Amino acid sequence: MVIAMTNDTMSSDVTRRRGSAPMVLRTRRARFGLAAVMFVATACSSGVPGAPATAAPASASVSPERGALVVVGGGRIDSTIMKKFIELAGGPSAPIVVIPTAGGDSLYDQTCRCIRQLVDAGALDVTVVHTYDPKEADTEAFIAPIRRARGVWFPGGRQWRLVDAYTGTRTELALAEVLERGGVIGGTSAGASILASYLMRGAPEGNRILMSPGHEAGFGYLRNIAVDQHVSARDRQLDLQEVLAAHPALLGIGLDESTAIVVQRDTFTVMGPGVVFLHGGRDTPDAGKPYHTLHAGDRYDLRARRSITTDR
Repeated sequence: MVIAMTNDTMSSDVTRRRGSAPMVLRTRRARFGLAAVMFVATACSSGVPGAPATAAPASASVSPERGALVVVGGGRIDSTIMKKFIELAGGPSAPIVVIPTAGGDSLYDQTCRCIRQLVDAGALDVTVVHTYDPKEADTEAFIAPIRRARGVWFPGGRQWRLVDAYTGTRTELALAEVLERGGVIGGTSAGASILASYLMRGAPEGNRILMSPGHEAGFGYLRNIAVDQHVSARDRQLDLQEVLAAHPALLGIGLDESTAIVVQRDTFTVMGPGVVFLHGGRDTPDAGKPYHTLHAGDRYDLRARRSITTDR
């Protein structure tokens, strides 16, 4: 289902066609080039999709070489974060696509709260793209709005719905192309976790299951990384330790609600009032804790896995 909306009008067009899904490997190549293809081959040989057997080489990019990511830990999203997302997309007139599939509702229209947040923050050209059917997601008609988009936003819900609908389809390829042309992809809660290579809490049975075979591969814009959300609000401070015990090459990033990391060229900056929890990095852990914490204004080098000194 495709629903186009501006701040004045909204129209809908539903198209369903059959198509064959392209190989996932092709998608990974589109994102990061040859190094990413080697990474995917290593991950598959480990027996766990999306979970690398060894850490990426120091020379390999961790985030997309072009474009930006805005990764939010759920909860209420401050308008400054949404305005930053719109800025990275190219400004208020930039075409933005919202993919609310993780939410699980049967129908999404102009009343979707995630759309209203973008419109309230100044976005003038917003299109909702949604399906639960991977055959529909593999059609050119479905991905047409993504091909013109400069920004894509994933609201919260359950991660597995995004995996089941879009992995290995033309939609996944079109999303990677948004970054290749210098756009921005962002998401909150489930929409944050799906942006990483390792997908935690992907089990259809419930979000308390941290690792779920068959739903452990995210979209991979953050390589060798797992992202958790709602950390302090749901007492998840230690949950990434379990994931890293099983997959020690990963870097774990936990995000508090209303808190975001803005990622560009292997570096992120923290926005919002909460805490970012780093598991498996090279910084000295906080006293008595297995993680290092960052706050608003702090910067982090994802390739070196260490903080960049910042005056808050």
